[in-house]
Amino acid sequence: MPNTYTQIHIQIVFAVKYRQALIHKSWNARLHQFITGIIQSNRHKVLQINSMPDHIHIFIGLRPHQSLSSLVQNVKTESSKWIKTEKFCPSPFAWQEGFGAFSYTKKLVPIVIRYIQNQENHHRKESFLEEYKRTLTLFGIDWEEPYIFHHLD
Repeated sequence: MPNTYTQIHIQIVFAVKYRQALIHKSWNARLHQFITGIIQSNRHKVLQINSMPDHIHIFIGLRPHQSLSSLVQNVKTESSKWIKTEKFCPSPFAWQEGFGAFSYTKKLVPIVIRYIQNQENHHRKESFLEEYKRTLTLFGIDWEEPYIFHHLD
């Protein structure tokens, strides 16, 4: 789109279905690379990506030619297929329905990058679910408990 200039920084967060701890350290770097490739092939910029066993954080520079929902659906579909093809999980792998997306100003980019890089240390103090609910509240997003990432009972 000629004469279109944007600066859109979005942190995307989504969970493994039922928040199961299926993302293993032995292959999570390969997952990050695979997802980075998907995002780059869609002409967006990956600023930072990191995962925990039950969820992932992806921080991107979003270009306006594609909707965020379309990009996330593409990432989830293709990465799920790839995980299954590579046989990384002994049990069936799927991403939870839905996602969180949070926008940041340019001056906060380095802070968000560090935050995502330090997920392991951060989650020693706060669970994913606590963090997610706090972030939704901090951003003024209305949410309802039944629609928060479900846990396998």
